[in-house]
Amino acid sequence: MSRLLYVARHAEALPDETGLTDRGRHQAVLLGQRLRDVSFTTIHHSPLPRAAETAGLVHQQLTVPPPLTASELAGDYVPYVPSETEMFPGAAEFLQQFTAEELAQGPHLARQALAKFTDPTAGEQHHLLITHNFLVAWLIRDALDAQPSRGTPDPQRPEPPPTRPPLDRLPAEAVPLIEIIQPLAG
Repeated sequence: MSRLLYVARHAEALPDETGLTDRGRHQAVLLGQRLRDVSFTTIHHSPLPRAAETAGLVHQQLTVPPPLTASELAGDYVPYVPSETEMFPGAAEFLQQFTAEELAQGPHLARQALAKFTDPTAGEQHHLLITHNFLVAWLIRDALDAQPSRGTPDPQRPEPPPTRPPLDRLPAEAVPLIEIIQPLAG
């Protein structure tokens, strides 16, 4: 009973983010070639054009192409909004580009994404998730059981409940495995 989750950021996007550059299309094809022989159960991807196009190009390279599934949970959102004491230099200015509604919705989506993409499954399943920087980082943070903020933890802010028992209390087969796939030449 396990899920092997392969996580990839979308390939290089056009400046207006409406699709991929030529280089980005090449990156997506190379990723698909690298993953060609993995028997994926499904490919989840953000509905945004840069991720959807990446997923489509990867899908075309696979020996046995699985279903493609667009999911808002794989979208581009801020999964955690740090308090003022947790902020690193430049964070406040960066967060100003998002509406209050977007900042409030992000942590909710992140909790749902963790459940959808990381909960155990029946039998061994391989899932590919093509998403954006924020969610890639958030999933890795969760797998490593790291604190949610990159800054100094806020003593006034309660720790969110853990999504699973501490890693040292899990059976070996339940511990998340992270394998970093090196960038491809080309």
